[in-house]
Amino acid sequence: MPEFPQPILDFLSRSPTPFHAVANLGAHLEQSGFHRLAEGDDWGGLDEGRYFVTRNDSSLIAFNWSGDAGPGFRMVGAHTDSPCLKVKPEAISESEGYARLALEVYGGALLAPWFDRDLGLAGRVTYRDREGRIGNALVDFDRPVAFIPSLAIHLDRKVNENRSINMQDDLPALLCTMRGNEPGFPALLEKQLDAQGIGDVSGVLGFELSLYDRQPAAVVGLEEEFIASARLDNLLSCFAATEALIGNSARTNAVIVLSDHEEVGSSSASGAGGTFLRDVLGRICGDAGTLARAVSHSMLVSVDNAHGVHPNYPDKHEPAHRPMINAGPVIKINHNQRYATNSETEALFRHVCEQGGVPVQSIVVRSDMGCGTTIGPITAARLGVRTVDVGIPQLGMHSIRELAGVQDQDFLVRALAGFFGCSPWPF
Repeated sequence: MPEFPQPILDFLSRSPTPFHAVANLGAHLEQSGFHRLAEGDDWGGLDEGRYFVTRNDSSLIAFNWSGDAGPGFRMVGAHTDSPCLKVKPEAISESEGYARLALEVYGGALLAPWFDRDLGLAGRVTYRDREGRIGNALVDFDRPVAFIPSLAIHLDRKVNENRSINMQDDLPALLCTMRGNEPGFPALLEKQLDAQGIGDVSGVLGFELSLYDRQPAAVVGLEEEFIASARLDNLLSCFAATEALIGNSARTNAVIVLSDHEEVGSSSASGAGGTFLRDVLGRICGDAGTLARAVSHSMLVSVDNAHGVHPNYPDKHEPAHRPMINAGPVIKINHNQRYATNSETEALFRHVCEQGGVPVQSIVVRSDMGCGTTIGPITAARLGVRTVDVGIPQLGMHSIRELAGVQDQDFLVRALAGFFGCSPWPF
């Protein structure tokens, strides 16, 4: 096994929300020579170079620009969000002398693993300063502040036989005991902003906060071959795409698009169903005709983790399509267009992997089971770009702590780097 890079572990542990992930990736890109653009600025005719732009602080597009859109764009897409528990507007309630945090389930989360964990609190806060200006700030309490305790087995003897979780009644998180002088939740956030050095706050006006597991990312297993962490789906793909783009030295128009809100359907201004990618490509190209011609020569690799075969439940997989962890990235195929792969895009990705010495697997779901989807079909439909859906295999998808392979992360970076530098380009 290759030596696992510490930066990905640090990135996972320091990125409890999409806002933090984008901030960390943006800083990494700037340190690597990428120039930050603002959507509200006049870009004019961009010179050849390396750029990135964000939307809503939670989505990011970065690109190497050759100065000529004629050869098209080689794009890699992933998503920054993960299933989690988000704080409701009226955040704190009292029950039996305890202060509880009201939570809404975001995305298709596995709920049972959220119980009995040390939980942190992080996200974005929108505030007004003392001069009446509105500003945003990222917050992270950076310590365990909440806990969702299980009901003791003595009070529910059949819990191991048929446990069900009510999202409204069972998930409020314990914050503290009530003493009668607790500050309101906005005041609590103001105090945290002050602790982080963001002064002159006259009031918190809104927030997008979520709980997260305080256990850091780690390499685990007897042979240290697995990555265990929250948010592997899909921050592993975001990090791999960014590393491949930074390492790209070919004179190609290489693009990464990292979108928020995939776990809830992508229908937002900062999601893959929005206009972000088309807006950015349109501004690069300069006019609709140039964009249309460029798209005809372009391709997107949609990267989102795949279901590795679970050794305890092998029958949940199609018999001949059982991806193994640390056996290479997986090409996802669904003829009902839940994935956007076709024979042409599958062939190019296989070719790139073969050229780079990267093993590759494939997956289809059982015919009697439903199939998930990705940003791939959405982006393909919005932009009209040929697309392949791929991802590295993992276990425990949508749990508070997931499992993937050390070697697969290296394989994925190499495959995406090969895609960016592929020559000759067939389209």
